[in-house]
Amino acid sequence: MLRQKHLAVSLFCLSIAATLYAKDPPAQVLVWPATGTPVLRFSFGKFRELSSIGNLHNYLIDTTAENVWGKKISDATFTLYLFDKNKARIGEGWITLSNVGAGQSVKFQTTVGASGTPISLEIMPRSLPAELQPLAPPKAISITVNSVPQGALLKVDGNEAGATPKQLRISAGKHLLEFNKEGFNPGKFPLEIGPDDVSGGSVSFELGTSAHDTIELRDGSVLTADVESVSATEVVVRVGGAVQHLIRNQVKRISLTERETPQ
Repeated sequence: MLRQKHLAVSLFCLSIAATLYAKDPPAQVLVWPATGTPVLRFSFGKFRELSSIGNLHNYLIDTTAENVWGKKISDATFTLYLFDKNKARIGEGWITLSNVGAGQSVKFQTTVGASGTPISLEIMPRSLPAELQPLAPPKAISITVNSVPQGALLKVDGNEAGATPKQLRISAGKHLLEFNKEGFNPGKFPLEIGPDDVSGGSVSFELGTSAHDTIELRDGSVLTADVESVSATEVVVRVGGAVQHLIRNQVKRISLTERETPQ
């Protein structure tokens, strides 16, 4: 009888320990770069909360950076981005490494702030030494592309990307988004990702109907929008509720739709 009670208590304690352990987020490991030759392996331990004000939390993370490359890393700085369960960016921190030899591991603590509960991490280089720059992949950021109404078929640079709303990873540079939905005019939206842009942004495109104007650009793209004004130097249009200023020489042709005059 005593042995059975001891076994029951042991199982009860084991159950509590398993429950407590399940509440602790598991360590996350990120390899940089994510593709190609691996250079650094970052291991992030448990998030320990230091302070909080409302929904703003400050955390301390036990961090290990391992040089898995075959050469010494003289100096490198990275930004650590934090995302919630909906993949929205809610915080960030910084990591600086210096004089890390081949195969060497460095342990330190990283302080981050977040507006909410972080679920996943992403690491991006801020400053790289000359020896690492050739190994860095082209920068890409996460961005959400939506349309009004939703459910439009989306193409990015001519490649099918699914239906809106859609979260994409897009590299730095100029791109062309194409939208197509039955019952609406197809539309094109030129998108440029700058070298300093970060993940977490969004683009919304209002699909055109016969109530909107059509602006054909000299690069071949077509915008379905409302023309607000035209001058000798610029064309002002409204796309998806947002005003855009186009250089006059960018525009090849404008087709204006008839509008009712306000009484």
